[in-house]
Amino acid sequence: MSFQGRKKTFMPLLLATLFSLSGAGPVFAQNAYITNQTSNNVSVIDTVTNTVVTTIPVGAAPFGVAVSPSGRNVYVANIHSNTVSVIDTATNTVISTINVGVQPLGVAITPDGTKVYVANDGAASVSVINTTTNSVSSTITLGSPGNPNPVGVAVSPDGSTVYVSSGTPQATNGVSVIATATDTVTATINIGVNANPFGVAFTPDGRTAYVARHNFGDVAVIDPTMNLMVGTIQAGFGTWGLAVSPDGTRLYATNREGMSVSVIDTATNTVIGSVASLFPLVYRSPPTAVSSMSAPTQAT
Repeated sequence: MSFQGRKKTFMPLLLATLFSLSGAGPVFAQNAYITNQTSNNVSVIDTVTNTVVTTIPVGAAPFGVAVSPSGRNVYVANIHSNTVSVIDTATNTVISTINVGVQPLGVAITPDGTKVYVANDGAASVSVINTTTNSVSSTITLGSPGNPNPVGVAVSPDGSTVYVSSGTPQATNGVSVIATATDTVTATINIGVNANPFGVAFTPDGRTAYVARHNFGDVAVIDPTMNLMVGTIQAGFGTWGLAVSPDGTRLYATNREGMSVSVIDTATNTVIGSVASLFPLVYRSPPTAVSSMSAPTQAT
C-alpha cells in the first residue's frame, strides 16, 4: 500500500536533532525548516527566539526535508508534485525545483554534500540528485510500483552506503542497501513480514543502524558490517520516527499510537525512559531540518 493509501490512517512523525555550534570563534544562529503538508509551504523558525521568521511556498504536500552539510541549501520532497524543492538558506527562497519519482517521501544527503537520495514511495525507486547541477543523475529501481514502497532513507556517516526502508503489506519488508560509489543495490536486509518500516538512522560511528517497525512497535537493530538484523528493541505502540543524539549515546523513537517518545541507550539497546506527548503533536508533527548558515552572532 502506497503512502497515498496510508495517509488517511496516520500522519508520520520524523525527528531531527538540533545541532549547536560551540567553541572559539563566532556562533551561528540556527533556523529550523518545518514542512507544512496541508498548506504546501515550509515554516522557518529562529531557534534562538522560537519564532517563525518566514514561510516559503514549495510544492504540493511537502514532507521529507534535509539540510546540506554546509547549511546553504535545504531539500524538500513534495509528495503530490513529484518534485524536490531546493531552498537557499541565505535568502530563504526556492532556487530550483527538481522532478523526481512518484510520491517522494524520505530525503537524505551524503556527508560530503554531493548527492541527495530521495525515496519515491509510489514508484518503488530512489532518485539520486547531483547537488552541483541540482538535477537527477540516476534512478535506482527497487521493484515495481507498489512493491515495494520505499519511505525512509539514511546515509551512513562515512558516505559509502544508503539504507532505504520499504515494505509491502503481508509481504517481507526490508531495507535496500545502496552503494553510493555505483548507485546500485548491493543487498537487501530482511526485517520481517508486514513490519511497515519507516524511520532509519545510523549511529555517528556507523557501527549500528536502526529501523522503526511501525506495525510491531519496535526498532530493528542492524549490523552494517553484515547488513543483518541482529536484534529488536521494544519501543511503543506504532513506532515511526527515529533520531540519534549527536554523541551517539541515545536513540529517540516516536510512537504515534502510543503518544510517546522512547529514549533508548545505544550502548545496551534498551529503553531507559519514555516521554509522553500530546496526541495531536505526535499525530501531525512534520519533519524538520536545521541550518546554521544564517547571520553569525558574536560569541560571549
